[in-house]
Amino acid sequence: MHALQYWPFLIPVAALELGLMLIALIHMIRRGRTRTLNTGIWAVIIILFSLIGPVLYFIIGREED
Repeated sequence: MHALQYWPFLIPVAALELGLMLIALIHMIRRGRTRTLNTGIWAVIIILFSLIGPVLYFIIGREED
């Protein structure tokens, strides 16, 4: 198998991962508060667990309007 055959799959996944991470971080910074934990811990979770972290933030950590 050639390594280039995986690029069509990896590029959209990487773009989704980066997009979710940026959206979650921007949302958290603009709000300045979260429902659980503090913003510093959420930032670490979002960055370290790049695909799962933003999803967890939007489900668990985001404070409702």
